Amino acid sequence: MKLELRGGILMAETEYGLALLDENSGEYWTLNPTAAVVLETMLAGRGTDEAVHALTERYDVSDSFAQQDVDRILTELRSAGLIGEN
Repeated sequence: MKLELRGGILMAETEYGLALLDENSGEYWTLNPTAAVVLETMLAGRGTDEAVHALTERYDVSDSFAQQDVDRILTELRSAGLIGEN
């Protein structure tokens, strides 16, 4: 399954990470650099293992810590209704 942004969600890079805007409600979210790496990796069609690897390559963190971050970030994005799977 491939991760995708829900319809009506726009994404823009910022100096700090990413911003997501819901065109319908006007709500927006800011993603820190860690969350941005995870989301961009997953939107590129890669899996959670690749997202974990991207975090461990960029930051000095263990695989288990990176996995926890990936799981938490994806859970939060799903709970906010920002992403879905195709």
